[in-house]
Amino acid sequence: MSLLEGKVAIVTGAGRGLGRAHALKLAEHGAKVVVNDLGSSAAGEGADQTPAQEVVSAIEAMGGQAVVNTSDVSSWDDAKAMIDQAVGTFGRLDILVNNAGILRDRMLVNMSESDWDSVVKVHLKGTFAPLHHAANYWRALSKAGEAVDARIVNTTSHSALFANMGQANYAAAKGGIATLTQLAARELQRFGVTVNAIAPRAETRMTAGLRELTEEQKQRRDPEWIAALVTWLCSPEAKAVSGRVFEAWGFGYSVIESWQHGPQMQASKDPTTIGAGVLEIAALAKANAGIDRETWLNP
Repeated sequence: MSLLEGKVAIVTGAGRGLGRAHALKLAEHGAKVVVNDLGSSAAGEGADQTPAQEVVSAIEAMGGQAVVNTSDVSSWDDAKAMIDQAVGTFGRLDILVNNAGILRDRMLVNMSESDWDSVVKVHLKGTFAPLHHAANYWRALSKAGEAVDARIVNTTSHSALFANMGQANYAAAKGGIATLTQLAARELQRFGVTVNAIAPRAETRMTAGLRELTEEQKQRRDPEWIAALVTWLCSPEAKAVSGRVFEAWGFGYSVIESWQHGPQMQASKDPTTIGAGVLEIAALAKANAGIDRETWLNP
């Protein structure tokens, strides 16, 4: 069964790894795909059209339709041009998968300003800019009286959700994406747009060599497991699911539960009176979740 027959999708960072898997799976299920990739290194250096072209060729070889796009997703004008290319080439846009990203890992005391700025720009602005322009396209259709049933899937990370050390820039950007996803879902629901996010675990060039993996772990970190969930979230079947963040890999899918109100106490304008109460509610509160505590996703 083809879930996306007649749909048009943009996948950013689609030349390699997760983005490549997303683009191929969407195309396998009938979507026409704009394959966006700047072709830079994992650290965000250089440019090369070859990875995006190879994905387009693979889609065409399976009988699908795709085009190359080498826009910088963190550029306001480039992001707009990417949306325009999808509509101009295929006549419409139904799906946006924000996946592009880079890594420049450092402990925060060693992180440079450029390390911070470049990662936050690519991940956070590089999600917001395409989302903004796509949302305006769908809003215009809705206001013109057309029925809209569109999908956005963003990419957050366990590094953000569970505060992985050594990735202050990446985790901060990805945490922003998780919250942006929830906010956008609320704002765009009236236009017929769902917005969800994934926190994937996959073996790609971004994670290669970080730790020794068993053969089963390698197989369960195949990006195709994640692409399957992304494809379903982009389908008409997912119309009722929005504002959610999903953990995803070959060992399973789960829904991340949002910030919740915890233990409370009375406020005071006198700081000398509140110490015992703050210590009490802090002790009663659940411990912050950490990557090492997520045992069901870390066999």
